[in-house]
Amino acid sequence: MATSDAKTSYVCQHCANESPTWAGRCPQCGEWNSYLERRSINRSRRNGAHGLGVPHPEPLADIDFSDASRVVLPFREVNRVLGGGIVPGSLTLIGGDPGIGKSTLLLQVAQAAADSGGGVLYVSGEESPQQIKLRAQRIGVSGEGLLLLSETNLEGVMEHLAERRPALAVVDSIQTMYLDAVSSAPGSVAQVRECTLRLTQWAKGSGAAVFIAGHVTKDGAIAGPKVLEHMVDVVLYLEGEGFSPYRVLRSVKNRFGSTNEVGIFEMRDGGLAEVENPSAAFLAHRGDAAHGSAIVPTLEGTRPLLVEVQALVTPTAQAAPRRVANGVDMNRLLMITAVLTKHLGVRLSGQDVLVNVVGGLRIAEPAADLGIALATVSSLSDVPVKPGCVAIGEVGLSGELRPVSQVERRLTEAAALGFTACILPQGSLSSITGREGVELLGAATLRDAIGMGLEAPRAAAPSGPR
Repeated sequence: MATSDAKTSYVCQHCANESPTWAGRCPQCGEWNSYLERRSINRSRRNGAHGLGVPHPEPLADIDFSDASRVVLPFREVNRVLGGGIVPGSLTLIGGDPGIGKSTLLLQVAQAAADSGGGVLYVSGEESPQQIKLRAQRIGVSGEGLLLLSETNLEGVMEHLAERRPALAVVDSIQTMYLDAVSSAPGSVAQVRECTLRLTQWAKGSGAAVFIAGHVTKDGAIAGPKVLEHMVDVVLYLEGEGFSPYRVLRSVKNRFGSTNEVGIFEMRDGGLAEVENPSAAFLAHRGDAAHGSAIVPTLEGTRPLLVEVQALVTPTAQAAPRRVANGVDMNRLLMITAVLTKHLGVRLSGQDVLVNVVGGLRIAEPAADLGIALATVSSLSDVPVKPGCVAIGEVGLSGELRPVSQVERRLTEAAALGFTACILPQGSLSSITGREGVELLGAATLRDAIGMGLEAPRAAAPSGPR
């Protein structure tokens, strides 16, 4: 008698934890009433990993990959984040806040892929073809070689994919897709996971690339939540502030390249345009001799970027002063303020400290510690950082400055924008072969760096006779 592979389980809609029985509260994430019933789909165990029959082991040395070359797009920023272009058979997930420009970017990428000679099928579960046509006209997309499909049933989508066999498929968004065989509602963990699995199997089996858009939760994570990130090959986040025209395309997972690369775009009337010189764009409106401002040569993957770190230190009447970090890690800000208080005697116990990275960028590397400390002391003492000076260095808990990597690349970017001096850890000087036009100021401790970086306070003007 034939046995059935179908079974019933319960899946948490917040953390994707599975349980054989229903529970009122998820033991993994603590959410209440988050379990929904999920019935697995009957699937033959002999249909292969990608539904193309029974697979056979192959010698790794004999596998041919000559036809697996990347599809290079005319967007250098997208190619940089993807690791050199689109890999055939890959599944790429793009997440971001509503209205940040995901659909615009996907439409531009789809048109670029169509112009390169491959067929493209754009599947939209949120907009009609007429609405997509309006966006295409607004951003100057011709639509040549681009097929549109307004559908939410993934079974119908898979039929069109099997019939058309495009080189690239775009699904916007995965949360709108559903399968009749899955009993839960569209957007649930069960539906999202099963739909993504079907698209993954088709991509790996056909050799075509798939781009899918994903909604994000209030916490900024892709809704699903981590289920999608584990199943796809590449995860990209499109970030930016609503008041800023700049958008940052950040790679957080990439099986074919670096996970530290970013692409910089500017939202214009004609869509997302690449920023030729991001450092100059972020520093374009910086004032001269600004108090509480420091320039940090940070590194995003292989790209050096000069960003402005601003700090505002102001007295507070509250018992617990506030610490606000926008664009930097809160824990590093707390550590830097503690080091300033302990080893430099900077009194911050009665002060609110607010730190912001201009342009909506986020700095994750510890090389920005010295810039944060300089900006904080500059704002507190009302003394500006020396003009033409940049600062890099990791701050240790004992007040020492630790070396950072790839200093010469950072110095090259600083020299290109006209900066003449750089404060850096003493231990980093030995790795520099020479940099014309940039004076290197080595500091062993944070106290030494603060003394080098701030201008001498001006003496108060004498008062006139009374």
